[in-house]
Amino acid sequence: MNKFIFKSYNFDSAKSLAIFDYGFTDGRVFRETVTFQSKPGYDADILDRALFLAFILIGVSYYKTFPSLSVVLDQPIDEWQAAFFNKVYQEGLGQFAFENNLARTDLANFKANNLDSAKPCLYRGQGLLVLQSGGKDSLLTASLLTENNQPFTAWYVSSSQHHPAVLDDLNCELLTSLRSIDHVGLAAAAKDGAKNGHVPVTYIVQSLALIQAALLGKSHILTSIAHEGEEPHVAIGDLLVTHQWSKTWAAEKAFADYVSRYISPDIKVGSPLRAYSELRVAELFAKHSWLKYGSQFSSCNLANYQQGSDNTILSWCGNCPKCANSYLLFAPFIKADSLRSIFGGQDLFTKLDLQDVFKGLLGIDGIIKPFECIGEVDELRCAYQLAQARGGYGRLSFAVPSSSFDYKKTYPAQIWATKVLQ
Repeated sequence: MNKFIFKSYNFDSAKSLAIFDYGFTDGRVFRETVTFQSKPGYDADILDRALFLAFILIGVSYYKTFPSLSVVLDQPIDEWQAAFFNKVYQEGLGQFAFENNLARTDLANFKANNLDSAKPCLYRGQGLLVLQSGGKDSLLTASLLTENNQPFTAWYVSSSQHHPAVLDDLNCELLTSLRSIDHVGLAAAAKDGAKNGHVPVTYIVQSLALIQAALLGKSHILTSIAHEGEEPHVAIGDLLVTHQWSKTWAAEKAFADYVSRYISPDIKVGSPLRAYSELRVAELFAKHSWLKYGSQFSSCNLANYQQGSDNTILSWCGNCPKCANSYLLFAPFIKADSLRSIFGGQDLFTKLDLQDVFKGLLGIDGIIKPFECIGEVDELRCAYQLAQARGGYGRLSFAVPSSSFDYKKTYPAQIWATKVLQ
């Protein structure tokens, strides 16, 4: 059986470069590197523990090429860690499994090889590291922190030398990291019949943020994730299929637990937006961020955020589920002419090519919900109702069921994270 091997991880302090090596027992190898910014005097033990977590999580990008039940890992892990990594490589690969006709029993099963759990470290770091993407959620977090006079460092990880220009308008220090994915190795694997599909990228980025925080002596890492990802698309036996498992509330809690148990309880990772629905986030963005960022931001993955692409100027394609989802979310709170302006003057509700996309978003005619980071069906139905009540927008070509969704309802969140914005 061809098994996936977690070979090694290293950190070149002179270059602030992390190096992650993987392979298969048939001899195939992969190497990924990530550059960081560092300051003298960082905690080497904290850094190593963060590197190990990233080592395991980044590995999923290469494991998926030829997924196997067994993996080779020489570093010690206990039962809790094994269960955590199994969630990542099973639930985190739910969409991948669905698209490749796999089941949970086809995916990696980590085994504990250490009875003694590693003790967490004390950590004396301080300060906020805030993940940025150029999307509405992270820009809203930045806006609210600025309004509250909360100092923070913004951080963006890219697969190219570019970053969204909108981030230059943040009122804070902006740092970037370059993630060099092994495209050559992945291309060679593809020629040999490798599988491809979605991975839990949010977990990967959070693990890299932990490394960056350790190198800067930061103690609190803010993501910007609302109440999302909870509504499964389909199920494969007991494996619920979601587009972005690593954005769910359960995943946030699990990640925070891992950090507290195996790195340090003095390091916090979580989202201050977790208590809000996607629709509520859109309303807050319209109030706090639209004037400054409305013409610069984007949540469209087709027009932006492709690996290795130049994401300096963000835009909207106006043809994809993310664009349709964003249009639904903002329409209740933004004047129609202003919202249409960022979509090339189009009213997406009346665009014929998007009618089936909207049906998937709104749960109509049995069309499957798109595999994207999008709102819940009932929430988006509510958004459409509010948009029509606001006026100025066209109508979809089909009837949309009514909704009693309470978009101002609050959801469970880490208390420390919600207090950051108060």
